[in-house]
Amino acid sequence: MSPRPLTSARKGAPKGSAKSVVIFVHGYGANGADLLGLADPLAPHMRDTAFYAPDAPENCQGNPMGFQWFPIPWLDGSSEEAALSGQAQAAEDLNAFVDAVLADEGIPSSALALVGFSQGTMMSLHIAPRRAEPIAVLVGFSGRLLQPETLAAETKSKPPILLIHGDADPMVPVASLPEAADALVKAGFETYAHVCKGVGHSIDNEGLSMALQFLREKLPK
Repeated sequence: MSPRPLTSARKGAPKGSAKSVVIFVHGYGANGADLLGLADPLAPHMRDTAFYAPDAPENCQGNPMGFQWFPIPWLDGSSEEAALSGQAQAAEDLNAFVDAVLADEGIPSSALALVGFSQGTMMSLHIAPRRAEPIAVLVGFSGRLLQPETLAAETKSKPPILLIHGDADPMVPVASLPEAADALVKAGFETYAHVCKGVGHSIDNEGLSMALQFLREKLPK
């Protein structure tokens, strides 16, 4: 399958001067701008970093104003087959986007961070371990690990991972965090997890601060 082109705005370090890249991967029914706004509070602490947040490749079946990486059967009535094939195609799309950004910025994979939210966390956790060149770090908010049973066999690289989840999340239950963390640890990943008290399906200041600390620690100086 051929990758579909993804479009993204860019923020952060001037073109040609970035030493690292953060790619935000948005959730179901949202768009890239929804997460690229996080670059504003992060950039003053990450002055050598460029920030991207592509729009997912499909119009969202459950929210016509937004985009989706793949359909979600329990939200939009799609089939499991459509969800699986959509996920595989979206992985091709996102990997191609990552490769293009790294080439354009002149940045190695070892200076790349993926920061996902919800379905974007699912995508990030799916593609990062299956990339031959390890990325620097992955931060996943409010997501799940898809197909945990295939993780160990398909893993090619093991970036450090921070999972953050609100304990009042009505969309993706907080139980998804330990399920993902357990599978990642068993597969040999350096894995950290944090639960934000009283937080729903969103990113709060506490979670963003933890993400910033982790990104600054793991990305090259």
